[in-house]
Amino acid sequence: MNQPIVRQGRIEDLPSVLALIKELAEYERALDQVINTLPQLETDGFGPEPVFGFFVAEQDHVIQGIALYYWRYSTWTGKRLYLEDIVVTERARGRGLGKLLFDRTMQHALDKNCSGMMWQVLDWNEPAINFYKKYGTKMSQEWVNCTLERAQIIDYLSKT
Repeated sequence: MNQPIVRQGRIEDLPSVLALIKELAEYERALDQVINTLPQLETDGFGPEPVFGFFVAEQDHVIQGIALYYWRYSTWTGKRLYLEDIVVTERARGRGLGKLLFDRTMQHALDKNCSGMMWQVLDWNEPAINFYKKYGTKMSQEWVNCTLERAQIIDYLSKT
């Protein structure tokens, strides 16, 4: 088995990216919530106005993990890297690929002059929480996550 490499993601990697997204959703008991598609990923990642970037961890020419990120702006601290997901396929866990992806993402945040990076982790995901604690991560309990889905926005705006 060759040493793993971490590299910037390319458009041809997107089928593997979508498979890993679905694997993560299944692990998080939410596979039915994945509505993203390969054409949407292509547009959103490689269209005229890309909204995300990603790194892949590859071993023996097979993508075993991803770190997908985008930019966030804080009025208090400026540009931040938001790590949407870091996923390593179940069969490749324990080989250090998550660390390689996370380290590369942190370096990217520095390279792009970010004031830091942010992400979320489910409160029941002990392996991930323990992984992030090794980095000295500050885990906030005070912020409440808020979302509005597209259908909710349309519904609300149609009534105003």
